[in-house]
Amino acid sequence: MLKHRLSALLLSVLMLSTGVVAAQVDNVIRPIRGTIDSVNDHSVIITTRQGEKLDVVLTDKTKVNSISEAKISDIKPDSFIGTAAVQQADGTLKALEVHVFAPSLRGSGEGFNPFESADGNVNTMTNGTVGKLVNSQGRTMTVKVKDMEKTVIVPDDVPVVLITPGSRNLLQPGTKVMVHAAKDDKGQLVARGISAGKNGLTPPM
Repeated sequence: MLKHRLSALLLSVLMLSTGVVAAQVDNVIRPIRGTIDSVNDHSVIITTRQGEKLDVVLTDKTKVNSISEAKISDIKPDSFIGTAAVQQADGTLKALEVHVFAPSLRGSGEGFNPFESADGNVNTMTNGTVGKLVNSQGRTMTVKVKDMEKTVIVPDDVPVVLITPGSRNLLQPGTKVMVHAAKDDKGQLVARGISAGKNGLTPPM
């Protein structure tokens, strides 16, 4: 009887563990990255960086943002920023890119989440407010995210971009985009938000 109880308990633990892992995997932010082939009032055709063609629905709720080049000096105390980063052994984050939000977009996506980077690796995405900022050999900054604080190291060669509100006029054939989309009940991809590179820029996040 004891053996059966222990077996059942072990099975329950394994199932719970599997559920936790599955939830973590499902929580990974996996944007679509690619180039616009064509666009109309209701959808956009994108060729992903992997060569797959996707038909993504546009709705009246789809937000479009413009991504333009910025400089590391544009990161300032109290800036609201986002950064795709690799977690280091000491708990700090090493930025792969930094995007500085326009004041009107402050608060966008605030949080600390697992994020699939352009190379396919799952790293982190941190959106929050810059606190302390040290300008020495790049930037080291603290980022306040809700009830936590992260330390982010920004090397000098990391791309920095500015995110500002945009319009659908930015969605033109040849434009490089990053799309946040989800499937509807029919399995069709529907865009929640599209970040479009300005002047040929490829969004680095």
